[in-house]
Amino acid sequence: MIHELHDLFIIGHIAVGSIGLLAFWIPVIGRKGAKPHRNWGKIFAYSMLIVGVLAIGISGTTLLDPVGTHPHMDFTPSFIAGIFGWMMLYLAILTINLVWYGMSCVANKRDHQANRAWPNVALQAILLIATTNCAIRGILLGEPLMIGISTIGFATVGTNLWFIFHPAPERNAWLRQHLKGLVGAGISVYTAFFAFGAVRIAPELALSPILWAAPCIVGLSIIFYHWWDIWRRSKPRSNTARTMTPAE
Repeated sequence: MIHELHDLFIIGHIAVGSIGLLAFWIPVIGRKGAKPHRNWGKIFAYSMLIVGVLAIGISGTTLLDPVGTHPHMDFTPSFIAGIFGWMMLYLAILTINLVWYGMSCVANKRDHQANRAWPNVALQAILLIATTNCAIRGILLGEPLMIGISTIGFATVGTNLWFIFHPAPERNAWLRQHLKGLVGAGISVYTAFFAFGAVRIAPELALSPILWAAPCIVGLSIIFYHWWDIWRRSKPRSNTARTMTPAE
């Protein structure tokens, strides 16, 4: 029963996630604030929320029966539970957190205090618990991947709370945080699809540094580029007009 439920979660995860993976690039590449940006951004965001919930189901069924849900893998039950249970649970919560946070930033751009609504703050606490759990279990299992990837969760909680409780963020801060949240969710889901997806085809790729690092490098490059572009566009232009002297 658990195995069948696990497979149903995976089918839904792949189906909905594929939509989100494609929709991700239209807001990233297209003109910011335009109708396609808003519409496809919503498609991406809502699909990622669903993907996150389905990933919680995948991780939950894995923890209930590590070997039965992964009969094709020649790993110990503790390894399967750690990587495909606890770490996937952490990544699922991270994805939900980033999407909700990114959507809240743009929805509350004219009312910063509204970012302190209880769901937004509660998600930071939940992510902190999931991140700490992933890091501790990584230490107990001796898995550097679980320890290393937990740093993203700690950084996310810290920077999110800094913005949420900032008394007076600068004018475009909401835009940078919106970008961080949604692109960060894209990094999370691409990482999961590349790494966890590849494992079902070639289990020896479970801990491949390339599969885990590549989406993060691409995603961070997108974030930093757009942060720079936001900073460039917000800089006041210097007045280069010269005073004309009257002709003699």
